[in-house]
Amino acid sequence: MTIVDKFAPERQSESLTTFWMRNPEALCAALRCGTDGLSSADAEARLAQYGPNSDVGTKSDSVARAILRRLFEPLSLILLAAGIVSVATGDGIGGSIIVAILVVSIGLDTIQEGHAVKAAEVLRRSVALKAEVKRDGAFRQIEVTKVVPGDIVRVRAGDIIPADALILDSKACTAGEAALTGEPYAVEKRPGAVSAPSPGEASNALFRGAVVQTGEAIALVVGTGPATVFGAAASALSAPQALSPFQRDLHQFGLVIARLTLGLVVIVLATRVLLGREVLDSMLFAVALAVGLTPELLPMITTVTLSRGAMRMARKKVIVKRLASIHDLGAMTVLCTDKTGTLTSAEITLARSLDAAGTDDPRAARLGAIAAELGGDRGSLDAALIHGTEASATGWTLAGRHAFDFTRRLGSVLARGPEGPLLIVKGAPETVLALCTAQRTGGTCGPMGESEQARAIELVHALAGDGLRTIAVASRPWSGTTHEVEPADETCLVFEGLCAFADPPKATAAAAIARLAGAGVRLKILSGDDPIVVRRLAGLVGLNAEKVLSGADIAALSDDALAVQVQTVDAYGRLAPDQKSRIVKALQAKGATVGFLGDGINDAPGLKVADIGLSVEGATGVAQAAADMILLASDLEVVADGVEEGRRTFANILKYVRMGASSNFGNMLSMAVASMALPFLPMLPTQILLNNLLYDLSELGIPFDGVRPKAVARPQVWDMGGLMRFAGVMGPLSSLFDFLTFGVLLFVFHASPAEFRTAWFLESMATQILVIFIIRTNGRPWKDFPRPALAASSLVALVVAMALQFTPVGSWFGFEAPPAMVLFGIGAIIIAYLVSAEMLKPLAIKARRH
Repeated sequence: MTIVDKFAPERQSESLTTFWMRNPEALCAALRCGTDGLSSADAEARLAQYGPNSDVGTKSDSVARAILRRLFEPLSLILLAAGIVSVATGDGIGGSIIVAILVVSIGLDTIQEGHAVKAAEVLRRSVALKAEVKRDGAFRQIEVTKVVPGDIVRVRAGDIIPADALILDSKACTAGEAALTGEPYAVEKRPGAVSAPSPGEASNALFRGAVVQTGEAIALVVGTGPATVFGAAASALSAPQALSPFQRDLHQFGLVIARLTLGLVVIVLATRVLLGREVLDSMLFAVALAVGLTPELLPMITTVTLSRGAMRMARKKVIVKRLASIHDLGAMTVLCTDKTGTLTSAEITLARSLDAAGTDDPRAARLGAIAAELGGDRGSLDAALIHGTEASATGWTLAGRHAFDFTRRLGSVLARGPEGPLLIVKGAPETVLALCTAQRTGGTCGPMGESEQARAIELVHALAGDGLRTIAVASRPWSGTTHEVEPADETCLVFEGLCAFADPPKATAAAAIARLAGAGVRLKILSGDDPIVVRRLAGLVGLNAEKVLSGADIAALSDDALAVQVQTVDAYGRLAPDQKSRIVKALQAKGATVGFLGDGINDAPGLKVADIGLSVEGATGVAQAAADMILLASDLEVVADGVEEGRRTFANILKYVRMGASSNFGNMLSMAVASMALPFLPMLPTQILLNNLLYDLSELGIPFDGVRPKAVARPQVWDMGGLMRFAGVMGPLSSLFDFLTFGVLLFVFHASPAEFRTAWFLESMATQILVIFIIRTNGRPWKDFPRPALAASSLVALVVAMALQFTPVGSWFGFEAPPAMVLFGIGAIIIAYLVSAEMLKPLAIKARRH
C-alpha cells in the first residue's frame, strides 16, 4: 500500500461542496485527518493526489493556429480563392486588394484573441503567494500552491484566504466577500453549526479569494484549487470561448455565399461547355462570376464599421475589447446584472434612525455616531453613521471604551459631553436589547420588559423585510469614577432606538431600466446578496418583485424547469457563481441574446457564458478580463447608450450585406443567363472584376452613414432568411431590367459585342450604385439623405465608371464608347429601374420582416 492509498482522503466530491453544513469531526473523518495539522509526508501525498492549489492553466493557440482557424472560415476561403483567381486572370491590382483586405481582417481578429488566458493569469496573481499552515505540529509559511485538503490554516487581518476552509476557532474575524457573494457588508466569521446550503450564509466558512478584514481565524482546509468557489470561476474562464452571435451569423452567411457561388460556377461552366463554347473562356468567365458574387469588402466594411462604433462608444464611456461584441450588444434582448456597484452605489448609507417605538428620531443615530467616532470603529456601518450625522462628536471626549466584542456582538464607549458622562453601547439588536431595562420613546423614558423587547425585535424583522440592516443603540448615565469599560458595566441600559442601513439604488437606475425596456431589453438581477434585499431593490427600480428565487431554489430545479422559471422571474438572490451561469444558459435556451454585467469574482462564470460580457472600471481583474466591454462609468445609462450604438453599427453593416445580396445576386444572375444565351460573353472577366471593385469602393462610406431612430428601437439580429427574401425581390428586379437592357441593345440598337459590353457595364454600374440611396433606408430616400462620406464614395465611384469608357484607359478593359442614342436609352432604363426599386422596396422589407 502506498502512502497515497494509506492516507487517501475522500475526494473533493459533491458531498463536500456544502462542507460548512458538516461539523469538524465529520469533515476530519471524510478527509482522514485531525485538527492538529498534517505531517510533511502526508501533505506531500495529498499534494500528489489533489494537485497544486492553483487554477488549471489554459492552452492558448499559437499565432499560426489562430490565423489558420480564421482562414478556414467559409467567407475567408471564398475571398482567398477570389484573390488568387483575380491575379490569375490578369487583375493583379484587384486580387492584391482582396488578399490585403483578408490579411488585415484576420490580423485584427487575431490580436483580439486570448482574453480567457489573460483572465486565468489574473486569477493566479490575485490569490495569496504564501499561506500559514500547521505542519509537523507547528505553524509555518508555505507556498500557497502547496496547501492541501486537511491542512490547518491560520489567517489574519489583511490576508487573502488561500483555500475554502471550515473555521475551528476565531477572534473578532470578519471577511470581505463582496467580490464572491456580491454582499457589500463585511461578514462575521466564527465557528458553529450552519444549516443553510448557500455559501453566502456560511458564517463558519472561509472562501478562497476573500480578504480578512479584522481579527484572525484558524480553519480546516476542505477545498483547494478548482474545487473552491474561486476555482470554479477560474475553471469557467479557462473553457474555450464559444462563438458569439455575430460570429455564428457571419459564418452562416459565408456558407450561404459559398453554396451560391459553387452552384453558379458549376451551372454556367457546364452549360457553356455543353453548348460548345470555348472551355478556357467559359472557365474564366465562370470564375469571374464567382468573384462577382463574393462580398470581398465585407471584412473591411465590418472591421471599419465596428472600429468606428468602438470609437463612438469610447466617447460614451464604453471600452470595447472584442469588436464583434458591438453587434452582440445591439442584439441583446436580456441583460443580467449584479446588484452591488451596478444597480446600487455599493456605499452603505444610514437610511433611518428610530426610537424605541419605531418613530423617526435622530438621537439613536447621533449617539451611535459618537460611539463610532470616539471608539475608532471604522466598519462600513460605522462609516455610514459618521457620514450620516456630521459633526456628531463635537463637544464629546473619550473617557473609556470596550472594543467591539465579536462573541457578544457589541461594543461601547464612555464619553463626556453636554449630557455628562454617558455610556453608549451599540451592536446586534438581540444582544443590546437583552441588556436594557428601560426605553426612550418620544423623548421620555419608560420601563422595558419582555413584551417591549418582543415589539423591538418585530420592528427589526420588519426593517429586514424592507432590505434594511439594523443595529441597536443604548445608553445610561455614568456614575462614579471613570475607567475602561468592562462587560459588567454594560447593564441596566436605556434602549435609545435602532439605526437602519441600506445599499440604496443609484438615482439613475430606474430610468435606465425603463429606457432599456423601451428598447426591448429585459433586465434581471442576479445577486449573491440576501433575497429579501434583492426583492426590495427590484421593487425600487421598477422590476417585477413578486417572486425572488434563491440559490437553494435554483439548485432544486432541473435545467428545463429553470428555463421556464427565468421567463417570468426577474430577481434572484444568494446565487453561487455557477448558478448565475445556469440562469444565463437557461435564457439562451429559449432564444434570448443575453448580456451580463458584473464586477466580482462570482460574476466571472456568468460573464464567460453570456453572449456579451460587461464589466466596470473598478471591477476585479477577473471580471474585467472575462468581459467583452468595460464601462468607465458603473451606470446602466452607459449600457443603454452602448445598446443604441451597437444597433447603429450593425444597421450599417446590414446595409452592405443587403446591397450586396440584392445587387450582386441580380447582376451575376443576369450575366449567367446572358452567357448561356448569347453567342459572345456579355462582359469580359476583367470587366466583371472592375464592375465588382468599383461597386464595393462606392460603399466605403457606409460605416460613416447615419441611421434612422426606428432602426435602433429594437434588438437587431442577422435574419438570413429575411436577407435571402430581400435579395429574392430586389435581385430579380435588377435582372429584369438587365434583360430589358439586353433586348434594347440587341434588337433596337443592334449593338456590336464591344458596344453591348460597354453599354451594359454603364447600366450595371449606375443601377448598382444609385440604388444604394434607395435601399440604404426603409423610408423614402428624399426624407433620409445619406451622410457626406457615403454620398461622396458612391458618386465618385459612379463618375469613374461613367467616364472610364471615354478615356484611353477604357480600351485596356475592352470598352468602346457607345453612340449618344444608346446612352439616352440606357439612361431611361436606369430611371425606370430606380422608380421600380423604390416602389417594390416596401414589399421586400415587409417580406424580410415577416
